[in-house]
Order: sequence, then C-alpha cells, then structure tokens
Amino acid sequence: MSTAAKPLAGIKVLDISRVLAGPWCGQMLADMGADVIKVERPVSGDDTRHWGPPWLSGSSESAYYLCANRGKRSVTVDMAKPEGQALIKQLVATSDVLLENFKVGGLKKYGLDYESLKTLNPRLIYCSITGFGQESPYAHRAGYDFMIQAMGGIMSLTGKPDHEPGGGPVKIGVAFTDIFTGLYAANAVLAALYQRRDSNVGCHIDMALMDVQVGVLANQALNYLTSGQVPQRLGNAHPNIVPYQAFATADGHMIVAVGNDEQFKRFCQVIDQPTLPLDPRFATNGARVQHRTVLAPLLEAVLLTQKTDGWLAAFEAAGVPSGPINTLDRVFDDPHVKARGLKQTLPHSQAGHVDLVANPIRINGESISAQTPPPSLGEHTQQVLDELGITSEQRHALQQAGII
Repeated sequence: MSTAAKPLAGIKVLDISRVLAGPWCGQMLADMGADVIKVERPVSGDDTRHWGPPWLSGSSESAYYLCANRGKRSVTVDMAKPEGQALIKQLVATSDVLLENFKVGGLKKYGLDYESLKTLNPRLIYCSITGFGQESPYAHRAGYDFMIQAMGGIMSLTGKPDHEPGGGPVKIGVAFTDIFTGLYAANAVLAALYQRRDSNVGCHIDMALMDVQVGVLANQALNYLTSGQVPQRLGNAHPNIVPYQAFATADGHMIVAVGNDEQFKRFCQVIDQPTLPLDPRFATNGARVQHRTVLAPLLEAVLLTQKTDGWLAAFEAAGVPSGPINTLDRVFDDPHVKARGLKQTLPHSQAGHVDLVANPIRINGESISAQTPPPSLGEHTQQVLDELGITSEQRHALQQAGII
C-alpha cells in the first residue's frame, strides 16, 4: 500500500520517546502513513540501539532497536541545550502529534511540556507515556516493563503453581506491558485526531504502563472481581475452560484448545474415549473446570501414546482446535506466516537488507507496513532541517556546537 493511500497520510508525528512503548506507538502510526520524525540524542541515540547482541550483520543496529522503528525519519537534536529546544519547537509548530515517555515533569525544564507547547500549537495532540501516569502516588517513579508486570498482577498468573517443580511467578517472554501500552497509545492518538476534526483543538493523552497492565488482566481480573477469589497460577492450563492447555505426547508437546462441549465430544472420539462426555464430572465445561485435576491426567495418559503430528492431523480432521508449540524458526517457516507475508524484507543502507516482522493489519488485502527500514542515527537530520528552512551555515554552526 502506497504511503499516499494510507489512513494517516499527511499527519506529522514528532516522536521524542525511546526504548519500546513510545517507539512502538510511533511505528504503528508510521505504518498507517504518518510522517514520524524520531528525535534522538546526538552520538548515542535511542537506548535500544545499544541493546545487543544480536546486531544486524554489516551494521551497528541492534535487533531490539530494529523491532520498533520502521518507517521513521531519524533526527539528532540535543534537547538539553536552548538551541536544541528551539529546533524541537520549530518542529512542534507544524506537527500534529508529539510522543514522549520522560518522567513526569521531566520536560518542563526544557519548555517542552504540554502546557508550554500547546500555546505554540493549540492543535497539538501530546501523548505522554509513563510508568504510573501524571497523577498517582507513584508518579515520581520510573516505570519498567518487568517491574510493572510484577506490580500489575500478570506475573502472579503466569508460570507453574508453587507446589510443582519449577513453580513460581514468571514474566512474559516479550515486553508485554510496553507493547500493549504502545498499542493503547496509538488508539488514543487516532481517537484524538478524529475528535480534533470538529474541535480543531489538541489534547494531552496520559498513558500509564500500570494502568494498561491492569486493563489487560481481562477475564482474570473479572474472575477476581466477580468471585472475590484470587486467581492462582495454572501453568499452561486455562482458569475458565477445560481442556485448554498443553499436553505431552510421545515425542514432544502440543496444545489442545477445546472451547465448548461439542468440541469436547469430538476430541474424545479422536482419542478413543467416547464415554468421557457421558460422565457427569466431564459432561459440561463447568463440570470439567471443577474436576480438572481428575480429567487432565486421564487425557495426558492417552495423548502420550502417539506422536504430536499424528494427533494434530486427527484433531484437524475432526475440527478440534489444536496446534504445535513452535520455536521461532518454525514460526517463520510456517505456511500461514509465509502466505500472509509476516516476514518483511526491506533495503538497508548499511546491511543491504533487513528482515522485520510486518504489521499484521491488512486493509483491502494489503499490508499497511511502512516500506522504509528503521533509520540509522541522524540519517534524516539534514533533510528535516532543510524542511525547516535551516541554512547550511546555520546547520554547520549547530554541528560545531554539538546540538545536532
């Protein structure tokens, strides 16, 4: 899909955030067609540029940085100096959106807080991403994904029960809270852009990692609020559906995701246990949840008798949801992943090319993923300054002073 045809074509985003939640939001907006200008510190840039190995072969770019910065333009500006602040304010004057994830109040000393910038550009949508929000007893604290996963409850739900070998709380294998916060922030920006069409006035979006983590506790939050009982870790099992978990097979593991009683009957036919659905303890999902500790070992004993691929083929033929537990090499070799183009290869100025994970959104059959790679540090500084009308003499002076 060409940039001109994308939903956010013509929208300009100033992304002064770093690490993951803010850049993830910015990448989503870039994929949707916005011109996202990533403002970074001279010399060092975004922290994640140094979070390696691994590094992209033939370049200085870390894999971590590459995951969240597709489609942007990189400009280096030292915002701690007045001249740098002035440049950013020039960019703000013509921007629609600003993304930042500094500590609460951290930008005020630079005159780059919302109250200062809205006088310069009343139409500006200013999105702040912090650990605990602008108003909280914890507002002064830094927020890191791992810490928020712990404080926000998801680690209490993830991992094996304490009494099992290897039991204990476990974090999710990617920065789950950061990514969700980036997605919520992008949604908020879209809503604010829509609202601005009528009001012609911008707003301040206040996103907190802790709020998002609590917000995505989903059914487990309601399990607690509805029953008053604190949910416990169940490993790979589901608190509300049985059987919906991982099982060992003769040569590995697989998952079974039985979502209703009819599927359970078909599942039992495949494993040659047709009488199980007739047992009152297992006839309905509610009964199976109550008697999971009896049912699960019965099922695992049967599933251990055959190999994973055999079971998967039989379950697919019977319409029973199931699947393998793929390592990432198998994920990217999967026919679905290939057919949907989820691995995106783009040209790269240093490495020749870079493989990325495409945006999963498709509109009218086309991926919305931006077609330019994550930028090298300061790659577009001259281009953007030219757009601001900065002369070559002025640019040279800014370089000599270490501002850009």
